[in-house]
Amino acid sequence: MGTRPWVAALFLLPALLLLGALVVYPIVYTVQRSLFDADGSAFVGLKNFGTVFTDHGILTAVRNNAIWVVVAPTVATALGLVFAVLTERVRWSTAFKLVIFMPMAISMLAAGIIFRLVYEQDPGRGVANAVVVAVHDTFTDNAAYPGARPRPGGDLAPSAGGSFTTKSAAQQGSPADLPLIGIPQNKLPSNAVDAKPAPSQPDSVTGTVWLDFRPGGTGKPGVIDPGEKALSGVKVQAVKDGKVVATAKSGKDGTYKLPASAAGAQLRLPASNFSGKYNGVNWLGPNLITPSIIGSYIWMWAGFAMVLIAAGLAGVPRELMEQARVDGANEWQVFRRITVPLLAPVLVVVTVTLMINVLKIFDLVYIIAPGSTQSDANVLALQLYLSSFGGGDNQGVGSAIGVILLLLVLPVMIFNIRRLRREGRR
Repeated sequence: MGTRPWVAALFLLPALLLLGALVVYPIVYTVQRSLFDADGSAFVGLKNFGTVFTDHGILTAVRNNAIWVVVAPTVATALGLVFAVLTERVRWSTAFKLVIFMPMAISMLAAGIIFRLVYEQDPGRGVANAVVVAVHDTFTDNAAYPGARPRPGGDLAPSAGGSFTTKSAAQQGSPADLPLIGIPQNKLPSNAVDAKPAPSQPDSVTGTVWLDFRPGGTGKPGVIDPGEKALSGVKVQAVKDGKVVATAKSGKDGTYKLPASAAGAQLRLPASNFSGKYNGVNWLGPNLITPSIIGSYIWMWAGFAMVLIAAGLAGVPRELMEQARVDGANEWQVFRRITVPLLAPVLVVVTVTLMINVLKIFDLVYIIAPGSTQSDANVLALQLYLSSFGGGDNQGVGSAIGVILLLLVLPVMIFNIRRLRREGRR
């Protein structure tokens, strides 16, 4: 167009200076700094890189980064694809897109704080455990008397799995009483009544389950004294040769009744009577901390994937789908054979973009993971911070991690740029 080169260079100069100050110089300095020791006074060559690949904590970060790169982009893209297809089939598609995309408007800091509360162990505070406990309690009865145990040296003794089993066999017409201790008086149900001796019945096995303790300690062990409380709702099993032959529950006065088939069997109080209250899943524990944080990331970025995929889906020729349906293809076949192949370029771009993003993940891990399990959730970006500024006081190793992150991101970025250029030339 006849523009003089120096004029073009003059207009490009501010951008080039900004690019050099914010990108080129930090990269060059980081590479240089990675070749020096912790305080930068001595040249150590590639020693810092050797430390990165031999330190146990940093290797954990490398492993977690690999999990992030494989799982998070794949799941977020898959969910984005499902949401994008659903938005074409629901009546309130705009509202649906708004709800799914809304988490993108939240910063990583805010999302981390939200999910730190969501994953709280206490079901009264953590939403995730509130749901888990509600579902668990719907299908499983809570323990009647957590912490209860038999008196040492009595006929009832601990057995496998946290249950308690009698040493002697039950007999018809002879009450088999099952005394327990270990329950504070204030933990008993408010409607607990005094225990009563079970009547002898010649055609069945009977007995009483009660708290063998009277305030003041004046009672006699193994004897139902006045004022000692009944333990209602306790499951009693009759076991012969390892098999349960009869089951009963203690009534309000603590008495129970088993059929004649229980004669000659040992009586067992299963662990379900005494196990503590179910408090849900330890989401922030060492085994689940990384999947939990990945779940919060997917919650944020599935909307991003949905929007891009929906834009690509809008350009898919509808006549191809209609022709496939006319030819007898069902909806799943149309989705698998028509929609997904035509959206492949968009899906690749979304997946690669998210891969670049997760390689740099820092905020969510730093905020959500508590101090006790932060090392289990560690990633390279967090380790870079910890090594350089978070107490490690070794900017040489931190710079080496930064260089490694750059080398990991570069191939993915180059692949993405080339694909975008190829798409632009079509």
